[in-house]
Amino acid sequence: MGIFMAFGQEEGQAVTWLSWEEAIEKVQNDDTPKKIFVDVYTDWCGWCKKMDKNTFANPQVAAYMRNKFYMVKLDGEGKENIEYNGRTFKYVPAGRRGYHELAAALLQNRFSYPTGVFLNEKQQLLSPVPGYHGPDKFLRVAKYFGDNIYETTPWEEYDGGSK
Repeated sequence: MGIFMAFGQEEGQAVTWLSWEEAIEKVQNDDTPKKIFVDVYTDWCGWCKKMDKNTFANPQVAAYMRNKFYMVKLDGEGKENIEYNGRTFKYVPAGRRGYHELAAALLQNRFSYPTGVFLNEKQQLLSPVPGYHGPDKFLRVAKYFGDNIYETTPWEEYDGGSK
């Protein structure tokens, strides 16, 4: 998949997207690893494209995410095999479109696009967060995980019932 930038960004401000393998290599080899954020998307998803354009291209979102997370783009219907933890995750043809086994694992078999998936530094699932979120809402969610607020405060208390 390689590295590419969020739409509409100057190179110095953009989110750097990694492949799953690149992020795993970084988290395993960096002296002070970051958490991992996985944007599970599909090519046909309009809300996914809107999130790229409006949320990930936002300078505040991009700066925060660069600082706290390795950012991964994962096509929920991608056809490339992904090796991880001694297993090969593959594309599974099903119905009209099919799905990728790694996406299914990260989404806990609840397919919804886009879904942001937050993992800790040990690659353990913190939470999938389905749906489109604008910059302000997304940043609030990202800080909940990125600043380790989730360790001491339930989401309902942190979010204060805001919509």
